[in-house]
Amino acid sequence: MNNSGSNPGRSIGVPPSFVNSGAKAQSMHMNHQAPLLVSQSLPQTQGGHPGHFQLSEPQAQVLGHAQYAQAAHAQFQSQIQLANQSIAQLQNVNSGNVGVQSPPVATPSSTSAKKSHKPPSRPSSGSSNANTGSLFKTMELTPAAHRKKRKVHEKEIPEKVAALLPESTLYTQLLEFEARVDAAMARKKTDIQESLKNPPRVQKTLRVYVFNTFENQVQGANERKNAAPPCWSLKIIGRILEDGKDPVLTGMIQKSYPKFSSYFKKITIYLDQSLYPDNHVILWESTRSPVLHEGFEVKRKGNKEFTARIRLEMNYVPEKFKLSPALSEVLGIEIETRPRILAAIWHYVKSRQLQNPNDPSFFTCDPPLQKLFGEEKMKFSLVSQKISLHLTPPQPIHLEHKIKLSGNFPAGTSCYDFIVDVPSPLQKDLAACLTSTESIKEIDACDELICNSILKIREHRQRRAFFLGFSQSPAEFINALIASQSKDLKLVAGDASRNAEKEQRSGFYNQPWVEDAVIRYLNRKSTGSGIS
Repeated sequence: MNNSGSNPGRSIGVPPSFVNSGAKAQSMHMNHQAPLLVSQSLPQTQGGHPGHFQLSEPQAQVLGHAQYAQAAHAQFQSQIQLANQSIAQLQNVNSGNVGVQSPPVATPSSTSAKKSHKPPSRPSSGSSNANTGSLFKTMELTPAAHRKKRKVHEKEIPEKVAALLPESTLYTQLLEFEARVDAAMARKKTDIQESLKNPPRVQKTLRVYVFNTFENQVQGANERKNAAPPCWSLKIIGRILEDGKDPVLTGMIQKSYPKFSSYFKKITIYLDQSLYPDNHVILWESTRSPVLHEGFEVKRKGNKEFTARIRLEMNYVPEKFKLSPALSEVLGIEIETRPRILAAIWHYVKSRQLQNPNDPSFFTCDPPLQKLFGEEKMKFSLVSQKISLHLTPPQPIHLEHKIKLSGNFPAGTSCYDFIVDVPSPLQKDLAACLTSTESIKEIDACDELICNSILKIREHRQRRAFFLGFSQSPAEFINALIASQSKDLKLVAGDASRNAEKEQRSGFYNQPWVEDAVIRYLNRKSTGSGIS
């Protein structure tokens, strides 16, 4: 036992596998032996040659560590043999203590060493035999399943893959074309959203029907005492014409348009005050009645005919104005919106070349404009302010209808046509286009399929690179792989304070705690072999 604690035993340059216990020691020991077997069967060449597998920078680093470990392995062979002899001696000594954990053996040298120097705490290895088998597995073979997709570059083919697949050039061109199409669709979608905020309108003809019906209008001797009182109803309805024809009368399919009341701000009906002194004025206002109607009906009791007056105030969207006679004479329009009036003035100036060539913000007023604005020269920015004096709200429309209580039924039907602005029929289609999700789902499904295919291509490219490197230089590739995996295993299972560089030098194992660590390891090995 004293021989195991002598100085030669203390200065044994044992690899790190003799410091840590359990499967960690076995794994590290195998990492040092594997390069030796490969190098014996396939000698390595120092220089590169054409077609030689080119290692990446990380592989070159781990290959350097592997070559260093291989060079040091020859120096450790004799010392490992001495360690094996010590293991056999300790197993013979502890053969009587099978099944019982042996306490650490204290020698004179080790006792004094433990009194003067406390061994530093060594991290216990948490690895198992499964970790030993995982040394030869590469992370390149299977991509991480939990990795999130990179939305921007997921569909792009890597440059390394593009070099192997000439057909990828066409795919890249399709991606660029798709990007241009997506950009155009995004701009068009923005334009549609803006247009829906201010929907375009087209001019249509609104035909207004005014007529009345009557009931129980019995004259003279035919009048009965118990009969219902005579009454009449005044009705006002309207419909948008299609190609100058009423779709209801012609049996055509009627398109969807705003209801009749939406075209008016206010409707006032005046009855004969002498016949109906209490409520001869009937008023409807859009601000007080937000519910839209297809028509209006006024019903009263009576058996005398009279003339009713109807006053209609149009609801222009956007708001329209009536032009003064002077402005109407210049532009040739009577009622229009403010932006269109300004555009008409601009067109008038441009068509007559009245713009000042030295200062385009001014224009010269010809006689009609001088009569209108009272100036010879004016700035464009002042036109909107100047024309406000020539714009007034449109005059209401006055209609008359005679309430007839005999003859044809309905009686006295009159028709009036008005030009109104209605929303474009494409507005609903545009709104439906923005809210449609069927095409989006189909595109997402295709994108998902493309992303999965690109992911498989990347995986196969990594497999190809792995096996191509092995086929070109098996020895160097395996050595670099084992060195890389052993380094990763140290980082995963080791402590943050552990210095792997120091453990590769022989001076690391000349410290006072090495002897005690070796004895503890050998005792644990002997106990484990006795149990098994």
